[in-house]
This record gives sequence, structure tokens and C-alpha cells, in this order.
Amino acid sequence: MEIKVKINEFFTSIQGESTYSGLLCTFIRFTGCNLRCSYCDTRYAYQRGRRYSIDQLIDKVKTANVRLVEITGGEPLLQKGVYPLSESLINEGYDVLMETNGSISVKKLDQRVIKIVDLKCPGSGMSEKMEFKNLFLLENKDQVKFVIGDETDYRWTKEVIERYSLINKVQVLLSPVTGKVEPKDLVGWILEDKLPVRFQLPIHKYVWGTEVTGK
Repeated sequence: MEIKVKINEFFTSIQGESTYSGLLCTFIRFTGCNLRCSYCDTRYAYQRGRRYSIDQLIDKVKTANVRLVEITGGEPLLQKGVYPLSESLINEGYDVLMETNGSISVKKLDQRVIKIVDLKCPGSGMSEKMEFKNLFLLENKDQVKFVIGDETDYRWTKEVIERYSLINKVQVLLSPVTGKVEPKDLVGWILEDKLPVRFQLPIHKYVWGTEVTGK
């Protein structure tokens, strides 16, 4: 039986976050999510989408002709087809980023996938659903992202970083929730603690605006 996955949108743009920020990237956004974060900016991906076979998606990626591919959502790990898709893309020579919401184990992913685990802070309302065992499955090429909505989120993040010794183990990214905390405030907290993390802004939102999809 042919494996199909439900995809909300497929587009090529610049990578707006992570250590790959600013690079051309083709995005495959999976439909469906098991979380409901308070600040979610992709609610449109909860249900809408159409089904594609793995081969159809590979062909679309080839047509886009960009080496970097990100699989995102929604939550892509909810669909079993994400595993053969990511493996096939890597076998075709693409660099594959997998952004996941931190609630599902990444154990079954091909080791060559660059995992970006978006660990949810208390302000999201979803921090209790995190699968912290994932933090023991990551390698130096992988990344853990914290989206900070207030100082409580920042203090929680700092505690998680220390408890799981994330510095030097993975790339650690901190960014502000758009409209909830000023970037300068988050930078100020990082400076005060001399926390050796990477501060980032979602540059795609500054380029395209906060309401545009498919960018």
C-alpha cells in the first residue's frame, strides 16, 4: 500500500530561524498538531491539507532545486510517512531539518536528520506535555529551541538548560514570542546571566509580515 502524508503547504523561502537562518530552504508543512500553544502562529495547519505520496513530494523538492529542506508542522511526527520521507530526501542528497514540538520521541528518526526540538515553555500552556527523554537522544548537530514569552519562561528555560547540560551538547536557541516580550528584554536577561546560547529573531516575520503563509 502506497504511503501518503497530509501536507498543509509546500513552499521555498528563506529559513527564518535556527543556525540555518537566512539560507534558502524548501519547507514541507505537515497537517495536524497534538498541542495547542497559546502563541501558535500556524493554527491554519491543524486540519487543512491534501495528501501526497512520498514520490510526489520528492519530485516537488527536486523541482524547487534547493539543497536545504525543512519538514515542519503542525507536528510532523504524528504521521508515520515522515520517516520514509525524511530518509528518502537524505538519500537524494538533501540536508533535512526536522522541526518538532518536543512532545513525541525522535528516536525513530534517521540519525542523519538535523533535529530542531521546540521545547515548550510554561507560557505556551504545553510544557507539561514535553518528552524530556528526547534531550538524551540529540547530537551536537541538533538544536533545542525555546520561545520565551516572559521572565518566568526564561528562568524555566535556564533551569532546563542546566539540568540537562545542554550547552556544548546541542545548539541552544532562544527567541521571544512576537508581541509578548521585547527582544531587548530577552537579550538583557541573557547578558545578565552570561548564558552561552544563541539569541534569534524570526526573520521571516520581519521580511514577510506575521500574517503571511507560505513564506
